[in-house]
Amino acid sequence: MADISAHTPTSEIRSAYLEMTHRKRLYSGLMLAVFVALMVSGFVLADDRNAGGFWSGLHRLFDFPAEVLSEASEKLTDLPAHFVHFLPSLIETVNIAAASTLFGAMIAIVLSLLSTRGLARWPRLIPVFRRIMDITRAMPEIVVALVLIFVLGGGPVPAMIAIAFHTAGALGKLFSEVNENASLKPVEGLQSVGAGWIQRMVLGIMPQVAPNYLSYALLRFEINIRASAILGFVGAGGIGYDLKNAMSWGKGQYDEAAAIFLLLFGTIVIVDQISSALRDRLTHGARLEATL
Repeated sequence: MADISAHTPTSEIRSAYLEMTHRKRLYSGLMLAVFVALMVSGFVLADDRNAGGFWSGLHRLFDFPAEVLSEASEKLTDLPAHFVHFLPSLIETVNIAAASTLFGAMIAIVLSLLSTRGLARWPRLIPVFRRIMDITRAMPEIVVALVLIFVLGGGPVPAMIAIAFHTAGALGKLFSEVNENASLKPVEGLQSVGAGWIQRMVLGIMPQVAPNYLSYALLRFEINIRASAILGFVGAGGIGYDLKNAMSWGKGQYDEAAAIFLLLFGTIVIVDQISSALRDRLTHGARLEATL
């Protein structure tokens, strides 16, 4: 943009503003065109490599849900028994999500503190710890779970480790952003009286960031419930494994698949409502304390 001073005529200011606006719209239009071109080319490529065409199979999109609902409605009286039968698997899935969230959050706290300027124990190693978080965040849970299942065998342990591995990177990034907004005055005060690094972090930083930490951890817990259910499809245990078996058997077992879907849906809704209420209370409570 051209240099504008207090003595610049109004016509020149208007011309410069219109030129800047035109350039911004041009760049936005070019970016939109590139985005649309990438989306279209990606869709065409995926459709060509797919076993069946997207458009030719579009009319069968709701065939499977219709079969599941039809069979579930015919065996409606069996659904309560299915709920009781699959409840232990659902509890296992929730336990996997809870344990992985807890372990991942603990690792994320350490990584975030070690990768935040002004708080890091070893400032020269900040890029190293940030790259560690990038790597753990970039690795999909299902890839890590497949490797661990090959090493450890099927079960909930590989799923828990895989989800905790990804959670550490995802929460570490969020926690580090929270740390950057924390006041350093308590840390400097503790340092002046000879407190160690751990004492400075626990007493000077954690009271400031704990509400946001808990809020992000609860949000991640919701995501991990879905992730633990998905990992069940690759043999990582939980209710996802039962859902895979029910769908693999095909007709005759769709009532079980419907019961599992309903259990998962109800659990996710309940956890979402509870965690949303807790997050709202934590964030609003923190803001109220800050204003006081």
